[in-house]
Amino acid sequence: MVGPTLMRQEIGQQPEALRATIDALLPRRDEVARLAAGTRTVLFIARGTSDNAATYGSYLVEAQAGRLASLAAPSIATTYRARIDLDGVLAVALSQSGRTEEIVDTLAWARDCGAQTLAITNGGIASPLAQVADVTFETCAGIERAVPATKTFTTQLAALAVLALGLGAPLAAAELVAVPEVISDLLASPPDLDPIVGELAKVPGVVVSGRGMAYAAALELALKLKEACYLHAMGLSYADLLHGPIAVVDASTPAIVLAADSGPTLAGTVDLARRVTGVGAQAYGIGGGELLARACSAALPAPRLPEWLAPIGLIVPGQLLTEALSRRLGLDPDRPRGLSKVTQTD
Repeated sequence: MVGPTLMRQEIGQQPEALRATIDALLPRRDEVARLAAGTRTVLFIARGTSDNAATYGSYLVEAQAGRLASLAAPSIATTYRARIDLDGVLAVALSQSGRTEEIVDTLAWARDCGAQTLAITNGGIASPLAQVADVTFETCAGIERAVPATKTFTTQLAALAVLALGLGAPLAAAELVAVPEVISDLLASPPDLDPIVGELAKVPGVVVSGRGMAYAAALELALKLKEACYLHAMGLSYADLLHGPIAVVDASTPAIVLAADSGPTLAGTVDLARRVTGVGAQAYGIGGGELLARACSAALPAPRLPEWLAPIGLIVPGQLLTEALSRRLGLDPDRPRGLSKVTQTD
């Protein structure tokens, strides 16, 4: 392959995409507050990468905005065609294209069941998803040509951070505004990926783990490793991992563990890394500062961000790792087999 892949180019476009998205959406916090007036819970509707973003939104809304949140099962609307009383619910649908029929239909169902509706999409205000929403947050990622999502994912996370602020989360908007520059600094001096890439190129599978806010980044990294590298990658909360699946971690199945540099889940992530290396397996850290790096076989630094924004930074080294590993394996990360940019499900 001559020149950088589309995936690598789009990873590098994230600071600009994030800056444009934050600038466009942050002034609309009051619009969220008005839409959510009279609602009590938040229902997230998504699939794939967008579902991983929704996982972040769910943790953020519950931990910081004090509202119960849940992830929808779209089949309840589209396959079972159940009717549920959604009065008092804010339904938030995420779709990068805004054209995934299942997500459009589920948001329309939520609206018809009494929910207030908000769409988060890179597909524009003319997209089918935007047409059924009361309010649309359009992310400003620009066209994304590589099949594995990168900049559309991180801009969704930024949009969800604005959503939390609009729902009254007592967080500093200035911290969100600072994110693009921090990501830009990391990309200007990217970490040395070769030691971890070389080891991952030898194994058939990997466990990817985080907890709390970082869980969404762990799920997304596992998905990227499946899509672009064809690894058997299992994304798990470390709490779930310890309830049995940790038995799969061994000399041929390493663990990648992700954590913010601070926060209530850091200590548990460090303990997990020590447990993995203690049984003779490899643990590769992303983020977590020096505490996690010392507990791991090797580690990649992540941008220093407060825990509520850490997933935006944690996924970037993971994206770089995925793209480099895909090339090392002789694959084309831009066009994974069997995948297309818009996935339709029945």
